[in-house]
Amino acid sequence: MSPEEAVKLVRQLQEAANSHNVSRLMELYADDAVAVSPVFGEVKGRAAIARTFERLFATLPDCAFELSDAIAGDDRIAILGTVAGTDRIGWFGLPPTGGPVRYRLTILCTLAGGKITRDERLYDAAGVVERLEKARLDEELRTAAEVQSALLPRTANAGLYWEAAGDSIPCRAIGGDFFQFIELPAGRFGVALGDVAGKGTPAALLAAMLQGMFAAGVQAGHGPAETLHRTNLELVARNQGSRFATLVYGILSPDGQFAYSNAGHNPPALLTRRGVHRLTSGGPPLGLFAAAAFEEATLRLDAQDTLLMFSDGVTEACDARGEEFGEERLLASAAAHLGSTPVEMIERILADVREFCGPTRQADDITVAVTRFRQPNSQV
Repeated sequence: MSPEEAVKLVRQLQEAANSHNVSRLMELYADDAVAVSPVFGEVKGRAAIARTFERLFATLPDCAFELSDAIAGDDRIAILGTVAGTDRIGWFGLPPTGGPVRYRLTILCTLAGGKITRDERLYDAAGVVERLEKARLDEELRTAAEVQSALLPRTANAGLYWEAAGDSIPCRAIGGDFFQFIELPAGRFGVALGDVAGKGTPAALLAAMLQGMFAAGVQAGHGPAETLHRTNLELVARNQGSRFATLVYGILSPDGQFAYSNAGHNPPALLTRRGVHRLTSGGPPLGLFAAAAFEEATLRLDAQDTLLMFSDGVTEACDARGEEFGEERLLASAAAHLGSTPVEMIERILADVREFCGPTRQADDITVAVTRFRQPNSQV
């Protein structure tokens, strides 16, 4: 399927879904298509898939689909967006709240003959899936949390010309976010931040596996783009189905040269005296397409330039009204604390997020990493 045909199919899906036209939706699926979802499991055939849409439209009569991106590759399309509606009759047996429901949705479609043959959906209904789960934390999960915490770097790191800090707060006992600080040959310094789709134990297990694959690529001495390319091939080869991950990786040299590549992650922000530069060069998320290509970009940092990496759990943290913290507040918080150390900056950013959210329960993993460039003769 050509990129143009893929875009057309995605638009048809969006239009049919927003008009709640189940018959039109089913015209886009093959007779023997399969759909997989965390809520209804795996169903086969157009009739069964139609019932999943009917159930959604009955549960959220005013639901609307917003498309944020679509990534096509060979016979697959990854559709990223959100679903929004009003909880009038109750989410999957829970009492209705009368309030807004908004959740991120990723659909990974496999195609043949211009029709969808497999539809894999990943979504989190602002904590609904978590509330539906029966399991509670036990000693095994607490042990896993300790192990995962040990895999993360020390809170603060410093070298001759750089200082860095990071923090990660999972929304459950263990999570799918991670960050890495890596001291490389020739005095170079590597920094990465990743986010595995999903939450809890499955995401944490994939995150641990991804960290291992990424570390192996880093040790091979490749640049950011090549490291992401090789990590992607490793992840695709493990056939994780609809699971994928975003990851941004950069290498800072003693002369201030910073090379990076971004695999579908929230664009980090480089805060400088000249303003804010967003790091967007790269490619799609990891684990979706074997043929994915990743671009690499290089910047020159001046003394005191500060790199802010973060997961979407920061910007999508919500208050009691459902309003998101957002990138504008995040960047304002970071700019207000540029005179602080990286550790202090992260503490104050997280404090601003907590103050904004109030008593609202954390719905996603929250991770922040800050790296500051200093001249080699500066005092850290």
